[in-house]
Amino acid sequence: MNRETKRLLQRQGQIDDEGNPALGTRRQPPKVQTQGGPRAFAERTRPAEFLREVRGELRRVAWPTRPETLNSATVVLVAVVLLTAAIFGLDTSFSKFVLYLFKQ
Repeated sequence: MNRETKRLLQRQGQIDDEGNPALGTRRQPPKVQTQGGPRAFAERTRPAEFLREVRGELRRVAWPTRPETLNSATVVLVAVVLLTAAIFGLDTSFSKFVLYLFKQ
């Protein structure tokens, strides 16, 4: 486990300062009550509750910093330009070769 991952897990409270799993009680997921036996469907989540859950999940996302985003975008842009140039070069050379073969 690298330092960055260790720090993240410590901030989340999953490990202690020495890297051991943090002791605590896990929260059990709520039990779904269904009517009509085992084949019945669970109740639908209300829109307000759904949006609260989405908001909570988005808070837990490890969003990249601006420099990380710019670095990744630059790498992708350079890769696209290089691959486009390589494919263009291969296409041009193959087309000239095929035209040369059929002119004879």
